[in-house]
Amino acid sequence: MNIPLHEGDPVTNDGPPLPRPEALFRKMRWNEWLRDRGVAFMLDNTNEFAGAITSPTKGLGLKQGASNSGQYSLENDIDWYKLAGIRGFQTHVIGVGRYGISASKMFGDNVNPSQEIYGGGGNVVFHLIHFYGEETLWGGRLNIAAGRMSTNTDFANSPIYCNFMNNAFCGNPKAVTDTYTRSSYPGTSWGARVRGRPTNSTYIQVGIYFPERGIYGVQENRTGFKFNGANISGVLTPIEAGWEPEFGKKHLLGHYKVGFAPDTSDHYLGVYNPPNRRNGWRTLMTIPNCPTCWGVGDEVPGTGVRRNFNWSLWFLADQMIMRNKTQDTPEGGLVAFFDAYWNKASTAMRGKLYAFGLVDTGFWPARPLDTVGVSFSYTGSSRYTRDAQRFQIEHGMAPAPGSAYYESGGAPLMWGSYGVQRWGSTFEATYRIHVMRGVTFAPDFQYYFNPGMQRVLKDAAMLGFKSHVQFF
Repeated sequence: MNIPLHEGDPVTNDGPPLPRPEALFRKMRWNEWLRDRGVAFMLDNTNEFAGAITSPTKGLGLKQGASNSGQYSLENDIDWYKLAGIRGFQTHVIGVGRYGISASKMFGDNVNPSQEIYGGGGNVVFHLIHFYGEETLWGGRLNIAAGRMSTNTDFANSPIYCNFMNNAFCGNPKAVTDTYTRSSYPGTSWGARVRGRPTNSTYIQVGIYFPERGIYGVQENRTGFKFNGANISGVLTPIEAGWEPEFGKKHLLGHYKVGFAPDTSDHYLGVYNPPNRRNGWRTLMTIPNCPTCWGVGDEVPGTGVRRNFNWSLWFLADQMIMRNKTQDTPEGGLVAFFDAYWNKASTAMRGKLYAFGLVDTGFWPARPLDTVGVSFSYTGSSRYTRDAQRFQIEHGMAPAPGSAYYESGGAPLMWGSYGVQRWGSTFEATYRIHVMRGVTFAPDFQYYFNPGMQRVLKDAAMLGFKSHVQFF
């Protein structure tokens, strides 16, 4: 959580301070007037560009290309103690507008998008994400939040991840999004979360969320203002425990967390389950035989089985192993991280994801706010995914390579794959330059091993950049 107990209001022992990031327009009179009364507004833009520097696999209608994507975000946080005398209570509203598309789709990757900022924004000027309130009690020992929330803003998350641009784990381990029930930014659902700190270095948090079908699509949740809950399909109850120690005289901070998230929602995920007496008649899932006619095609036996229970399990760790002597940032240092995420195989395309890396801030005394990072991720498919795709191939459901179907841009197998999905990896190296107050620019290199977990696709390399401007 990285919010020590003593960082509340020193006079009232209130909740954590309102966020105040370094900004381009640091002190505008209207904003300072509002902040003095407990009302904070923030506006920023994140932009990500990437282009392939290697040619794609031939004969599949793929191409070597580049694209740009991005997001502007408006956030409002209110401290209701300053505004109205309600001790410990704060509210948070965040909305975004997104644009562009991910470049890695052009060479066939459908697993780890090269630009994490792409998707889910509804293609509207303003898409509402967070709309919730939280109460902080007992000097930070207890925190309760409820409203329209993203599950994975609180669970299976770390601020370290978005030093990078690839979506393998920036904002959350990508395996999270294999199911709609784990809402991940910019998707949200109704929910509540309770976090307690038994000691200064430990916490445990429990949530209850009501997953809604269509949170990532435009049919049901285009603007984010659909509040009626008509598509709620079950209950998600994640639990996470964490240890946040400080080692040695230099107070080398670490974060270690383990979590488990069961849910009771309905899942129809097109994964292969051999038909038997109980499910042989439920062949509801069909495979498209053209790029634009989803729902028209050959049925795969057993894929329409409804499953009413699902789970995910994760372990995340990061540890500062060396502190850099910088006056500009108290968090300057070399940090190593490791992540592991597992899904229930029968309801997920990704069965597991592992990632590790290094991030170093303040290593160069002349540029104390610059950051360098390297990361590696491994994603493995579930056996149900592999079985379903093998079934398609063995029963003639996949057109021959080089056919007109491929040239039209269509992928013949489940999950938009050109071959059986097994495993894939990404390597990323980035250097974030602190250009000026509120502005960063990060050149970025990415390399894909088995793009989209598909051996039939050539490895791919990409160059690009990630920029961020905090206006106020």
